[in-house]
Amino acid sequence: MDIIDKAVSVLRHDGTIVYPTETVYGLGADAFSDEAILKVYEAKERPLSMPISIAVSDFDMLATVAQVEPHMYPFIETFLPGPVTIILTSRKLVPDVLTGGTGMIGIRMPAHNIALQIIERFDAPITATSANLHGSKDPRTPDECTVPREFLIDGGRLSGIPSTVVDLKNNKILRMGAQAEAIRSFLEKI
Repeated sequence: MDIIDKAVSVLRHDGTIVYPTETVYGLGADAFSDEAILKVYEAKERPLSMPISIAVSDFDMLATVAQVEPHMYPFIETFLPGPVTIILTSRKLVPDVLTGGTGMIGIRMPAHNIALQIIERFDAPITATSANLHGSKDPRTPDECTVPREFLIDGGRLSGIPSTVVDLKNNKILRMGAQAEAIRSFLEKI
């Protein structure tokens, strides 16, 4: 069994994995399983009132979990996959706990082959939150991943620069991160 199959097997049994992205290490679990989602909140010691983003592997999966309006496609096609989290209106199949009761969901499509392969093989979104205790430093190395998990994939040292968070309904940057200047410049032209 290769590492991707092992990660998928853990996900299918409501377990948690730590996986590399192009930014920081993520804590992944089945984004449609209440049991798995609660494990993520508990592992991070994160308040249930705070949303957790999800990661998708392609544009079809993105459209399944969120409402994408036509004017959003130029941004999405320019920056995804990449180090950006887009905030969109969630569809009904996304568990409310992930939205923090807002009806909005953060979505990542990591530009990292391992992360994309896991999600693709799992054939469903996984959680996309950093693999650290809530409020702690973002993990760049496996040693910095301080959360309990069933499986960790070592992707070496990562950039450590978190994704830029963009509210696509209002074309507004909510958190500066990787590629922030290119994103800001693009949004100013819309």
